[in-house]
Amino acid sequence: MTPQKPSPAPSDPVTSHDLTLTQRAALTSGAGDFVTEAAGDVPAVSMSDGPHGLRLPKEEGDGGQVDLHSAAPATCFPPAVALGSSWDPDLAERVAAAIAAEARTHGVHVVLGPGINIKRSPLCGRNFEYFSEDPLLTAELGGAMVRGLQQAGVGAALKHFAANNQETDRMRVSADMDERPLREIYLRAFERIVRRDRPWSVMAAYNALNGVPLSENHRLLTDILRTEWGFDGVVMSDWGAVRDRVAALRAGLDLQMPGNGGRTDAEVVAAVEGGLLDVDVVDRTVERLTRFARRATAAGPSEGPKVSHDAHHRLAREAAQRCIVLLKNDNGLLPLDPRAGSVAVIGELARTPRFQGAGSSQVTPTRLDIPLDCLREAADGARVEFAAGYTLPGGDTAPAEDLAVEAEHLAARSDTVLLFLGLAAQDESEGFDRDHIDLPEEQVRLVERISAVNPRVAVVLSNGGVVSTAPWHDRTPALVEGWLLGQGGGAALADVLFGAVNPSGRLSETVPLRLEDSPSHLSFPGEEGHVRYGEGVFVGYRGYDARRSEVAFAFGHGLSYTTFAYSGLTVRPSTDGARLDVRVRVTNTGQRAGREVVQIYSRGPADSRIARPERELRGFAAVDLAPGEEAEVRVGLDRDDLAHYSEREGGWRVEGGRYQIEAAASSRDIRLSEPVDIEGDPSRIRLTGRHTLAEWMAHPVGGPLLSEAFARSGGSNGNTGALADPVMRRFLAGVPLDVISEFPQSSVNPEDVVALAARAAIGPYDGSVGADTDG
Repeated sequence: MTPQKPSPAPSDPVTSHDLTLTQRAALTSGAGDFVTEAAGDVPAVSMSDGPHGLRLPKEEGDGGQVDLHSAAPATCFPPAVALGSSWDPDLAERVAAAIAAEARTHGVHVVLGPGINIKRSPLCGRNFEYFSEDPLLTAELGGAMVRGLQQAGVGAALKHFAANNQETDRMRVSADMDERPLREIYLRAFERIVRRDRPWSVMAAYNALNGVPLSENHRLLTDILRTEWGFDGVVMSDWGAVRDRVAALRAGLDLQMPGNGGRTDAEVVAAVEGGLLDVDVVDRTVERLTRFARRATAAGPSEGPKVSHDAHHRLAREAAQRCIVLLKNDNGLLPLDPRAGSVAVIGELARTPRFQGAGSSQVTPTRLDIPLDCLREAADGARVEFAAGYTLPGGDTAPAEDLAVEAEHLAARSDTVLLFLGLAAQDESEGFDRDHIDLPEEQVRLVERISAVNPRVAVVLSNGGVVSTAPWHDRTPALVEGWLLGQGGGAALADVLFGAVNPSGRLSETVPLRLEDSPSHLSFPGEEGHVRYGEGVFVGYRGYDARRSEVAFAFGHGLSYTTFAYSGLTVRPSTDGARLDVRVRVTNTGQRAGREVVQIYSRGPADSRIARPERELRGFAAVDLAPGEEAEVRVGLDRDDLAHYSEREGGWRVEGGRYQIEAAASSRDIRLSEPVDIEGDPSRIRLTGRHTLAEWMAHPVGGPLLSEAFARSGGSNGNTGALADPVMRRFLAGVPLDVISEFPQSSVNPEDVVALAARAAIGPYDGSVGADTDG
């Protein structure tokens, strides 16, 4: 992954010579809840929460940051949990551009999003704000939102950097993990977006990583983010995350948010004057903040036509349509005919929908489509009747049994039942994690009662995190995952249920049979201030597949009202071997036009020496096809994307061997597979006597040298001594070579080991060295 050039910024010289030390220190913290300080010719920057729509800041003294209501209505688009299931970066970019347009009309310069943390556990209370359990899918959708915002002149704040995967003890907990999962899973999406899409700012998370708070983590904020990845923007804190402002400045945190009345500004001044903080650190920070402020305010207020909330609502509806996932549809129960029959709509969530999550991302919508109303409007002859079936917290207080009996009677006299189930707002929110993944017990009992009187039941789910469907989904022929769909979700559901729109959403996270099957289950959410990421790289489908766990619905799964066939998979490496050109033909074999999301996975070499997931998503592409139509889908893969992070080698490394490239409809629905031979990267390891026999033999230079040395010691028959005995070879595989050299009758002595190590460090072995292995 090669760093790209930074996006252009205003070219005025960035200096701080005209500012006093007090002014410079003031620039490093907010002037209020959602605005930065201005000083000299450095303008103030206005910010707003807004991963899926603006939560406009209120006036100072009117509730401030603890008031989670918006100061004005804004379009509420589908949250990331839903948008992730669209597998549609172009759509995500359009949504972000619409959010940016609204931001500019309200004088907002930076939107605090997107959130791209990985869904490590289904219990995370903030999963509704995140896209996926997979870093590539997360990077494609999150990167599209960054582009959509910034191309429209509004800055993105990529968050929460990094390893912020739970709400329990979220402001203090240390995420403790090895370097490989950190790089491959939890930093990978950040790296892709920073290198490719150049966000103007990154928000450091509340938590610590391996004991070091993110706001004070020099390795992540400076060594990795800036030096390795070439980030040229500003690092801001999450709100209230900074505990030591001077240490945070040294680490590379530019902006503490929110403002605190100048208290930490004074600490910065005192540290500089007392010789505890180099003034150059402050000046470099001020240069970045100045560049950021000029870039963010360069576009000025909106100069285009006034934002059309009607047009944005139509986009919200279109986006919601693309996000709905048809999980199950036995015997083609869906779509329903809007012109005939009777439909029982059961469930309070059809009348009182949840359309977004709770916490800092709450949007006051410009309007709200109610599923029940939209179903009635879409029915063109079909009779639609309603029964609540259950209550939601704070709603109707009617007896539960009376509501269930009413729903049961309606279901019995109707042709088909649309049963709306899901979670209440109090069940999942920023600030706390969930205790389980079950639906409320009264809803599960209602499924049983309704299914007993009417076999034609389609369940429609409304939830921000996955829910267990295993206890009841076998009783219902159709199941629709509606997630939280934003303000246009009600109409979008009616469009899909009545067939005006063919669903094409795909799961961006696995739905397990049981919570206990989750790879992180035994180590989530940790204890005593630490959470150990014991599953390593085996997160989400990587873990379920590695353990051969049965799941309710696999990552990438989603049905359509039509069917698709795959054929003709080809994988062609580029001339220089840096790219793989993957092509597959897809045919619509059904009776309706539809959209198919083709997923490309890779499987590592069968003889891989590292612990690898069964398969990993490497790319995807969607194709729209009419009935009977066929098209070629093309996906380009970078060879470097096949790399794993080697802690021993200190970097990314592609392991050589035969890979399988798979075209699939989900991680468990592999349609075609094609092998491709990949040349591995040369080892960067400098061999010593402390490396084991197995490590020596696996080394492209050291292996042949050592084999030759053992062969010479075996005499004229070429016997390699201990290496000729497979049992002894396995016995010695984990023993350092300097220990083997001290064994009596060893084929190499300590002096040989030193000489071999020196020769191995010279370069590729070509067979011409080693005749004088004794040195």
